[in-house]
Amino acid sequence: MRPMNAALSTLCYVERDGKYLMLHRTKKEGDVNAGKWIGVGGHFEPNESPEECLLREVHEETGYTLTSWRMRGLVTFVIEGGTTEYMHLFTADGFTGSFHETDEGELAWISKGELFTLNLWEGDRIFLRLLAEGAPFFLLKLCYDREGTRMTAMLNGRQMEV
Repeated sequence: MRPMNAALSTLCYVERDGKYLMLHRTKKEGDVNAGKWIGVGGHFEPNESPEECLLREVHEETGYTLTSWRMRGLVTFVIEGGTTEYMHLFTADGFTGSFHETDEGELAWISKGELFTLNLWEGDRIFLRLLAEGAPFFLLKLCYDREGTRMTAMLNGRQMEV
């Protein structure tokens, strides 16, 4: 068996009153997401399932314990010359607990209508649009050049216009 250079992660858009809880990545040194707005989530720890990673990461970053969530898609990120990442994409509409700040940036509830005015990755715009359209479970492959600027995309095995 050939070794694979891959990473596993989760990303969640927690929803309340027509808004998503978004993280403006401004605090981490050397952060690939610096200056971008993203959902909450992170990388798997050893032996975690996608749900375990989701629940842990959301709690660590927000203080919330999710009570209702749904996996919406699997996003494969391919960076030229880098690691391939398999991101499990979730939305959540139920949670308990007390909000707390994170050391990764600033959290803010952003109206779904304002999302596309934020500094987002181009690939995130694709899956946020799919979420807004109520798309069923999807497979999305996003391929970036080394600088993270040029991108190609495939949705459910078919090339997309980007």
